[in-house]
Amino acid sequence: MTAETTQQRPIGVFDSGIGGLSVLRALQAELPHERFVYVADSGYAPYGERGDPYVAARSHAITRHLQARHGIKALVVACNTATAAAIHEVRTQCPDLPLVGLEPAIKPAVALSRTRRIGVIGTRGTLTSSKFALLLGSLQSQADFVVQPCDGLAYAIEQSTEHAAPPLSEASKVRALCEQYLGAMGAFGTAEGCIDTLVLGCTHYVFAEEVLRALVGDGVRLVDTGEPVARQTRRLLEATGLLAAADDNAASPSHERVQLLTTGALPPLQAAAHRWLQLPVSCCSTAAVPTPGVLPMDQMPNRAPAQ
Repeated sequence: MTAETTQQRPIGVFDSGIGGLSVLRALQAELPHERFVYVADSGYAPYGERGDPYVAARSHAITRHLQARHGIKALVVACNTATAAAIHEVRTQCPDLPLVGLEPAIKPAVALSRTRRIGVIGTRGTLTSSKFALLLGSLQSQADFVVQPCDGLAYAIEQSTEHAAPPLSEASKVRALCEQYLGAMGAFGTAEGCIDTLVLGCTHYVFAEEVLRALVGDGVRLVDTGEPVARQTRRLLEATGLLAAADDNAASPSHERVQLLTTGALPPLQAAAHRWLQLPVSCCSTAAVPTPGVLPMDQMPNRAPAQ
């Protein structure tokens, strides 16, 4: 395989559902000449309510699928929960695969905050992980962090994106959960003692930015991981000689450089792709990515409340 052919291969991206499309959007903006294959693991989501072994098993299965079926040249784990639970194991099993993971953007938040009081919202799986504890501990002396797990919010946002215009009940549920969790965190604003920076520690939350902005006010900064991850992906591709040249994929229209796959129902992904990325439904298809001994969420006995 020639270097040129290797550079033309796609970048793999995956998340537990549609939330990672916010990262994909940033990747497309930063890397306009690249091809992407995105997997929404909606059939096995939400990850936030499952333990590390479950999330790790799914992460390995999707990585193998992207390598075997799509010949990816690099992988972006566009999910905070999967990064926390599995990225070290994936690196060990795939040492030659350039890999970028996510973490809540509290380092950039420290640089932005003036009141030194920073809010962090995310799934319980992310915010109770040892990886997040280490990250938070390394910055504790630099700011006061208010950490709030948001049980059910990622799932509600996922449900609300199934339609171009979400039903009132679904939009209301997202708003109600945002009000509940932000209300538990204390005062937001630019005055002393207020939270002036809010870290969106789940990729899904970017799609509720309008609601969050209305609740915290215009003076509060909202910080997500999409742009930093896109920049890190560019740096990694440049360092490994895998960055696509301007004419590598020029023969394909931009929408043909993106393939979106889901392990769940197809219409939600199609609606989200059209709504958030302005991509045609032809970009979307289903994919079977089974894991021995791991059931899809709709087959789980005694299913716990969604995270």
